[in-house]
Amino acid sequence: MGMDVAAVQDVAAINFIAASKPLKEALKSANLLKSLKFNTLISGDIGTGRHTLARVIMPDAPIVKGEDPELYTYIENHSQLIVDGIENIELISKFFQSVQKYETHIVAISTGNNIGAEYQSFFSVSIVLPPLHERPEDIKPLSEKFLQEACQLFGCSLPEKFDLDIEHLDISKNAFSLRKSVYLQCLALQVGFNDILNLNEIYLLRKMEEEKENIYKNELLLFEVPLIRAGMKKFKSQLKMSQAFGLNRNTLRKKINEWKDYIDD
Repeated sequence: MGMDVAAVQDVAAINFIAASKPLKEALKSANLLKSLKFNTLISGDIGTGRHTLARVIMPDAPIVKGEDPELYTYIENHSQLIVDGIENIELISKFFQSVQKYETHIVAISTGNNIGAEYQSFFSVSIVLPPLHERPEDIKPLSEKFLQEACQLFGCSLPEKFDLDIEHLDISKNAFSLRKSVYLQCLALQVGFNDILNLNEIYLLRKMEEEKENIYKNELLLFEVPLIRAGMKKFKSQLKMSQAFGLNRNTLRKKINEWKDYIDD
């Protein structure tokens, strides 16, 4: 037995993290639109929460791709419809005419924010979701949510003093890259020596298909860079690092300078 409509709606609302002002306003608008038959356009980059927000508005509506050849069949046979990638519809005027003919209630999702005027005039409401780098308030709560996901998925428990390294989380693809970063930090606490060896072997084998010379020198940073980074965090000074590593200070300094592009200040 599937979830009822209310349950699906609750799940969508819970999954839509809104700590920043832009997303709080977007969620507020979505909750108002649940009971209003306004055609709505949700735009933004991938990973900004467009699909989750659409589900807040229409928890039980089917989702159809803009380029799907069955698009007009969906319009004809459903009172509500989520259209994913409206910019991919070839004959947009035909789409608008079909929606008006069958009085189908539409929530459309677009990538980016470059939709033309013909789209804007059709939709009564337009919601733009900014990328994560423009709403840093959402990064920590999203990261904590993904961390809970990772623990459930991998069946692991975290040390009491574990804190996510927020500064090194990747938000280049918004929630998609952020989730990956959090999962990797969680996995890093679970992997052992053999796991690391196997992962490095897989990675290096792939690199050997791409690189034909100087492989040893080019990939030496896989060992030296994380060792120096960890040493900086642990010992706080190059003198203590050189003593712990069993290296001459000048040798350590040369290594730090050699890999300066990969080592944080």
